[in-house]
Amino acid sequence: MKEIVLATRNRHKGSELAALLGDLGITIRTLEEFPHVPEVVEDGATCEANAIKKAREVAAATGLPAVADDTGLEVDALNGRPGVYAARYAGEHATYEDNCRKLIQELRGVPPMQRTARFITVAALVLPSGGGVQVATGELSGRITEAPVGSKGFGYDPVFFVPEMGKTLAELTPDVKNRISHRAKAFLKLRDLL
Repeated sequence: MKEIVLATRNRHKGSELAALLGDLGITIRTLEEFPHVPEVVEDGATCEANAIKKAREVAAATGLPAVADDTGLEVDALNGRPGVYAARYAGEHATYEDNCRKLIQELRGVPPMQRTARFITVAALVLPSGGGVQVATGELSGRITEAPVGSKGFGYDPVFFVPEMGKTLAELTPDVKNRISHRAKAFLKLRDLL
């Protein structure tokens, strides 16, 4: 395998994944190089279903091995919501800030120790030849803050507090985040498969 396509148009995620996979000696391409590839509708009931679907469709459209991931955020006080719908929790075209705002609003009045949550990322590798699917999962436990803290990262990073670090994900440097995050854990497992 000499090159792979990251099945994302999210430049933040693309940068993280390139950093995690960059030293494999494989050329990493992004969907920005393949404007003809249509958006993949993430309509799976699980993160695994979405990751596999994205990787399959991108591999078929580009003729190259494709790596895709999907992340869910499970908040215990919300019975696991937003779950697989984390990216569109506040609506189909919601911004990161919209999603964080809705999450904080729904947790209003919930004490800090009861705001436990976990990120779950599923990464999938699919070969264009119809070969098998390789899947890896990573998880990170923490708590949802009462207000955003930090300016690094993206998504729910400003409201996801990691007790072991004493900081939100948005307060961590990219190097530290790429060592401990749910996405890092999934992609480090996937690196071994690559």
